[in-house]
Amino acid sequence: MLRNWRQILLAIPLAGLISTAQAADPAEWQIGFITATSGPLKQTGDSTAIAVEVAINEINAKGGVAGRKVHLVHYDTASDPKQASVAVRALAEDDKVLAIIGPLSSSETSVAVNDAEREQILMLPYSSSAPGITKGKTFTWRLSAGEDKQFARLLKALMRHNVAMKSADVVYVSDDRIANITATQVIQPQLKAAGVPISKVLTFNLNSFDVSAQVAQVIQDAPDVLALAANYDQAVVLLRELHRQNFKGRIIGSQLFSEPNLAELFGHDADGMIFASGFWRGHDASTEAFSQRFVQETAARGLHKAGPHHVDAQAFDTAYLLKQAIETSKVTGDPSKLAAERIAVRDAMKGIKFSGVIGPNICFTGTDAELPGYIIQVQDGKWTLFDEFPPDECKAG
Repeated sequence: MLRNWRQILLAIPLAGLISTAQAADPAEWQIGFITATSGPLKQTGDSTAIAVEVAINEINAKGGVAGRKVHLVHYDTASDPKQASVAVRALAEDDKVLAIIGPLSSSETSVAVNDAEREQILMLPYSSSAPGITKGKTFTWRLSAGEDKQFARLLKALMRHNVAMKSADVVYVSDDRIANITATQVIQPQLKAAGVPISKVLTFNLNSFDVSAQVAQVIQDAPDVLALAANYDQAVVLLRELHRQNFKGRIIGSQLFSEPNLAELFGHDADGMIFASGFWRGHDASTEAFSQRFVQETAARGLHKAGPHHVDAQAFDTAYLLKQAIETSKVTGDPSKLAAERIAVRDAMKGIKFSGVIGPNICFTGTDAELPGYIIQVQDGKWTLFDEFPPDECKAG
């Protein structure tokens, strides 16, 4: 019966990754990797998969984890939350993995968390940022910052830099879970709490190619700021139309479309855009070195990236976070002790402190990491650091 799950998954190995079709080597750690390398999230999934692969290749080249190399068992969800649920069960029961990196999105994670709890297996989503998904869960730990926290930091930065916000419109992708939640539960309430009047709230769909009607309403309003909740692909559709209709206001957002390719794509036409990000490549020598390595690797795979998205950095660091948890747990890899060792790896996450390219001494409040916030402005066609915030202090429990 378990083998039937695999038939409805796309078990497609990435270049350089070990296929699920290969027999597992008992001398290697079996680690599940759930991402989306097809479907609507393919672009983000492809780049984050490369980031994970870069980390695993580095780890294996340096002797692996506790003397054993890592074997990634990869599943492509095709951006479907139901497939993320199936993947957790198949990886846990069929492939006998120790822990799971992924899945990618909040939509996938919101479903898969229940399977991770039932299977009692550590799951480490590296992009999920919708508030509240891990509440009450003990086996899902997120190395990502919530959209609520990052948008609050963005507003604080705008206010202390005296950016005009006498009026705002909100535009979001209504049929994308994280964009919908970000717009309705984060952006609108926080703008209102900050005393920023919202003139219009407009929506468009994931598959929309013509957003001229929505943009015409924005142009008519002429707001100081346009708050956008959309992932990269949908943001590009809207931004092109805003440019075509000569929008003069400032575009703001949380993390969803904080993609370095945007500045390159729109050049000076993107000047003034401000958004939050959980990663800043110019932070120090290590972040710049990672960024250069990542850009080179993506180019070698035929994927153009102007720089890492914060999700790419989080994916890279998640592999190293899991390495630290396995080493801390002192697990042996004995198949007869798999159930107990899965719990031991989960327990090693409690009170963990982790340093990576997203920042030093990262800790967790509950099962969500406390991460720094970087407020990015596009200026002269390039990403520039507008403001930054340190991680919040971790709270017990």
